[in-house]
Amino acid sequence: VQLVESGGGLVQTGGSLRLSCAVSGFTFDDGAIGWFRQAPGKEREGVSCIFTRDGTTYYADPVKGRFTISSDNAKNTVYLQMNSLKSEDTAVYYCAADRFSKTFTIVEAMRLMLNRGPELGSWGQGTQVTVSS
Repeated sequence: VQLVESGGGLVQTGGSLRLSCAVSGFTFDDGAIGWFRQAPGKEREGVSCIFTRDGTTYYADPVKGRFTISSDNAKNTVYLQMNSLKSEDTAVYYCAADRFSKTFTIVEAMRLMLNRGPELGSWGQGTQVTVSS
């Protein structure tokens, strides 16, 4: 599985960015794609996740109402629309993919991908998002 993130950059507080995660070697019918981030000196954290088979989504509390995750299964791409950006959103953003049966909830899927990390899971190289005040 290969994942390539794009769309990061420098934006002012209150601005918007759309991140893309292009995925290859992954079946979109039975898995989840998650967005994660890591700021300098902080632990990696989950941002948002989507079940690509049915569009079920999850958002971490800090981004609820500001970020939107979506999937274009025909293009094997997942997007993260980020609006009303804050300085605390500054981080390297990663996407990850894994297969999950229907017995898993979206929250469980996200936590498992986060725990596995790039060492054990399928992760991209990341894209930097910098929000300036």
